[in-house]
Amino acid sequence: MPEIDSETVTMEPPQIFVERTLAIIKPDCVDKADEIEEIILRSGFTILQKRRVHLTPEQTSDFYAEHYGKMFFPSLVAYMSSGPIVAMVLARECAISYWRELIGPTNTLKARETHPDSIRALYGTDDQRNAVHGSDMYSSAEREIRFLFPDSIVEPIPAGQAAKDYLSKVVNPTLLKGLTELCKQKPEDPVKWLADWLIANNPNKPRINEPYSIQEPN
Repeated sequence: MPEIDSETVTMEPPQIFVERTLAIIKPDCVDKADEIEEIILRSGFTILQKRRVHLTPEQTSDFYAEHYGKMFFPSLVAYMSSGPIVAMVLARECAISYWRELIGPTNTLKARETHPDSIRALYGTDDQRNAVHGSDMYSSAEREIRFLFPDSIVEPIPAGQAAKDYLSKVVNPTLLKGLTELCKQKPEDPVKWLADWLIANNPNKPRINEPYSIQEPN
């Protein structure tokens, strides 16, 4: 077997991507929202967006369209539209699977047996009134986040070496110039000065290279 020269071997660092998922605190647990959010934050999640909303039966039917025709669908729609919910976009590495693990099995009784520290075991009462909802896969998370947060952009967030490479290539050169000039100028309000400098020196700012003329209206 040929020898490997350890000095010439470079190991690529693992690529870590922060993932997003949708969490919903269901109507009968909204009064426990602060407690549940505390569990979420202690578990390493970041809450990117949050809103309290009362869905209509029609909106709820659209949200759970994949369950249309199932026996429990009418009661699910009635329950989830019976009061306000708290919807949150959560982020962390492998957010979807970690959130599913944290909330526990769908059936609250089973959750209490197999995952006694899960959110559903602590706050749920049955299959439907099981305290919280969590997206089960990436495509579901994308659809559900867009449903409840229409302006949200659903893309993986680069982290680790990927983020460092991006900042090094795209952000740092311009930022370094700005910081250097900032040190020379020593303005009274350095943050505002730097913000204005970045706007004026944005390398991606559109430029008009061809001559143009402005015609006044008659």
